[in-house]
Amino acid sequence: MDLLNTSQAAEVLGVSERRVRALIAGGKLLAQRVGRDYVIRQEDIALVGDRKPGRPAKQTEGDDQSGESETKATSTKPTKKRLTKKASKKD
Repeated sequence: MDLLNTSQAAEVLGVSERRVRALIAGGKLLAQRVGRDYVIRQEDIALVGDRKPGRPAKQTEGDDQSGESETKATSTKPTKKRLTKKASKKD
């Protein structure tokens, strides 16, 4: 069983160490805490190695799967300003 630290895992995955720690924190990459560091099994790296690189594409209104376009309701009601303690005291 080959164990890698976060630096080695980042090199294998082609990402930063920070991203490896984020994958661990998000539960997408299994790791064991040893002291202040993590160790990751080579087999577990293979599980996340086949993911798509980069961020997912943004969905636009035309990309909606249901075919229905959602419209946001806008309010024409004016907003009230909150007064702070200094502004509310009148001498």
